[in-house]
Amino acid sequence: MQRKKRRSYGWLQVCVHMAALLPLAWLTWQATQGALTANPIQAAEQRTGDTAITLLLLSLACTPLLTITQFAPFQRFRRPLGVYAFLYASIHFSLFVGLDYLFDFRAIWADTSGKRYIWVGLAAFVGLIPLAATSFTRMMRRMGKDWKRLHRVVYAVAVLAVIHFAWVVKGDLSRLQGDIARPALAVVVVALLLAARLPAVRKRLRRT
Repeated sequence: MQRKKRRSYGWLQVCVHMAALLPLAWLTWQATQGALTANPIQAAEQRTGDTAITLLLLSLACTPLLTITQFAPFQRFRRPLGVYAFLYASIHFSLFVGLDYLFDFRAIWADTSGKRYIWVGLAAFVGLIPLAATSFTRMMRRMGKDWKRLHRVVYAVAVLAVIHFAWVVKGDLSRLQGDIARPALAVVVVALLLAARLPAVRKRLRRT
């Protein structure tokens, strides 16, 4: 029975990896076919950014889902999803700096110094770097309790990423104007994930 369970969990992990890489494969295919709209760089930036946020939120959702369902594989999915979120965020950042501005940092500063969504997004990306660098089992063992403390930063990163996303799509949640559906959904998801960390909420989730 244990061997069968391990095999089924292994297939689930393979499916998670494939699902996480599918958006990148599809994006690459469309880019080679010239099918990324009239502004392919912007389209690629938007899609990699959206995928990064989605995977980051899915990574954070693994712990409460594990608490509710007691389904052990959720514990194994959290770190890979977080690493893939960093991968897409890195591609998103590289497209912006490398293809959009051709590494012209003076032009980047001139165009973005007054754009708050850029700096919030950069802060979120910088926050992901130490998390990705310490996401391996060896680093977890070496850091001990400090590893958990460091990785709590991911919730702040998620908040920054959602703020960046909301400002990029230029929706006004306070006035219910513009593209607000996706940012509003992201805000709700982050709020629920943060609430799930509260001790009282955790106890209730365990009882369900």
